[in-house]
Amino acid sequence: MKQLRIGMISFAHPHAFSYYRELAAIENVEVIAIADDNMERVKTLLDQDRISYYEDYRIMLQLPEIDAVIICSENAKHASMVMESARAGKHILCEKPLGIDMDEMRIMIEICSKYGVQLMTAFPCRYLPAVLETKRALERGDIGQVIAIKGYNRGTAPEGWFVDPSQSGGGAILDHTVHVADLLRWLLNRDPIAVYAEQGHLFHDLAVEDSGMVHIEYDQGLISFIDTSWSRNRKYPFWGDVKLDIIGTDGVIHMDAFAQKNEVYSDLEEKAKWSYWGERMNYYMLQDFVDSLAAGRSVPISGEDGLQATLIALSAYESIRKEGRVMLKES
Repeated sequence: MKQLRIGMISFAHPHAFSYYRELAAIENVEVIAIADDNMERVKTLLDQDRISYYEDYRIMLQLPEIDAVIICSENAKHASMVMESARAGKHILCEKPLGIDMDEMRIMIEICSKYGVQLMTAFPCRYLPAVLETKRALERGDIGQVIAIKGYNRGTAPEGWFVDPSQSGGGAILDHTVHVADLLRWLLNRDPIAVYAEQGHLFHDLAVEDSGMVHIEYDQGLISFIDTSWSRNRKYPFWGDVKLDIIGTDGVIHMDAFAQKNEVYSDLEEKAKWSYWGERMNYYMLQDFVDSLAAGRSVPISGEDGLQATLIALSAYESIRKEGRVMLKES
């Protein structure tokens, strides 16, 4: 199988460090360069692995040996970085949300198509065992016709650029809605028709919202509801949760994505912790990305998937501004 050579653009999002570690465990891939405008942020990796470093990602993109890039920058930079990478002929895995504006995301997708490169959105939750079993159960019809879903993605409040709207594009609604919105679209295999949302500043003094309730309507009367917030305090034993309660005509599925955990109590720690022992979702997502490119097949989670998930969050903001229900247009 072809060896894929990767360059990583920005470690502003902490997921980049996890991706870097997991890529080292994949046989048919090699990270050959890092670009970050903050050298201190990646100094540990540079000292440890003596990997090539570039302050300007555009210079790194000129390397002909790079096949693909992984972008983990501030949300507001995704569009320009994706488009520059596409023009350089590099395949792309972009951190979620894909973008912060519908028009820019459409252009990102068009540019990638024009230059013949693949664009994948980072939605690793699709690879969690509980999520995969839920999809199989729905496909088997275990609970009959789905009539309602409540989704949860509640975490600890981030810091830095995440809470600066000029760099993040939004708060908890944008940050956490997209994961669950993607899962709903993937599990149900259908697109929503309307969104209604409300937001709050309930837990922290931030320039962005720290909580939101997003109500999503589908045809045939199916509804879903996402509790999206940064409501977990620093003493909570884990960073947060991803859960679904799926109500059907013949039963209910309770999906807890991170239920595979041990409870750890130690005198060496300030709080009890949940030690997750389940499957490595980032590893499997990256392996799928690498294998797809090496085999010349389409990536499993497209830029269009990223756009559709972000559409729900952006429509939620529109609903909040209008104080009413927003009908979704076909993208």
